[in-house]
Amino acid sequence: MPAALDVFHQADPAVAPLGTSPLHSVLHPYLHGPPAALHEKAPIMANHITALSNTTFDEEIGAADEPVLVDFWAEWCGPCKMIAPILDEIAVEHQGKLRIAKLNVDENPDIALRYGVQSIPTMIVFKDGAPDKTLIGARGKGQILQELSDYL
Repeated sequence: MPAALDVFHQADPAVAPLGTSPLHSVLHPYLHGPPAALHEKAPIMANHITALSNTTFDEEIGAADEPVLVDFWAEWCGPCKMIAPILDEIAVEHQGKLRIAKLNVDENPDIALRYGVQSIPTMIVFKDGAPDKTLIGARGKGQILQELSDYL
């Protein structure tokens, strides 16, 4: 078995490691910015979850009055899709105490690199504009709420 696949199989199944996935070679051209055609299809997100980009990230995080949980995700990431509805519920239930935002790492690799995101899903809580807590991997709602209890 190739080393990259061996690393992938040993990894936590709740985490999709960047660069070690068998799909990485196929997706590699998109990691440095997808073709313009891919920008035309905006990600479907609930009204209470903010979609961030390279151009909006610093302003949105810096201007937030409450902590912001940023979900670093990608369209091809299965574990990311599993936690999406959970984050949607948390955004509704804790509106005013915690904001939820999402950043697509394929479309915005510079921000992911800035914060050392190497696996997705990675969730980083920003407090007063700075990273305060990092959660790596998919988790159930109870586990996420327990990790976020200091912010709720």
